[in-house]
Amino acid sequence: MVGRAKAASGEVGDAIIIKKYANRRLYNTASSSYITLEDLARMVRENIDFQVLDAKSGDDITHAILTQIIMDEEANGEQMLPVSFLRQLIGMYGNSMQAMMPSYLEASMANFRDNQSKIREAFEKGLSATPFAAIHETNMAMMRAAADVFLPGMGKTKDKPKPAATDELAVLREQMAAMQKKLDELGK
Repeated sequence: MVGRAKAASGEVGDAIIIKKYANRRLYNTASSSYITLEDLARMVRENIDFQVLDAKSGDDITHAILTQIIMDEEANGEQMLPVSFLRQLIGMYGNSMQAMMPSYLEASMANFRDNQSKIREAFEKGLSATPFAAIHETNMAMMRAAADVFLPGMGKTKDKPKPAATDELAVLREQMAAMQKKLDELGK
């Protein structure tokens, strides 16, 4: 299938167009066939680029469809997103830091993907017996610090004094730099 090979190559403009009709059916214009959300999930896993358009208005609804796939996966027992993460994510909507989150999450996921084989190997050997233990601790501390900066009071206990926001940002920057240094060392 020519459309598939082009879309998989990652070239701009080669995304397969999927049309969503009012009856909730999805039509793959490359294969001239109706498909399901499961088919779209498979395409994502196979790195096949696609764009979902509302058949009537022509609006790009890819984001909503991908969100729906995630909701379906989570509802069907394939839960990957912890409740605490979902709560923090929801708390970011309307927050002054909301604009930073998409690029932060995208960079975090790209970093995870880039180091996925190393992470898998570390978990197979046992996290505590590898250099990833320190990275994991640094990552957890960074996430806690980020949660404290983005959602003040969410990750703090009542008996802890509240550090200044600038101190929290400095700690977060230091932790991110340390984590990046460790990842760079592991990548060599």
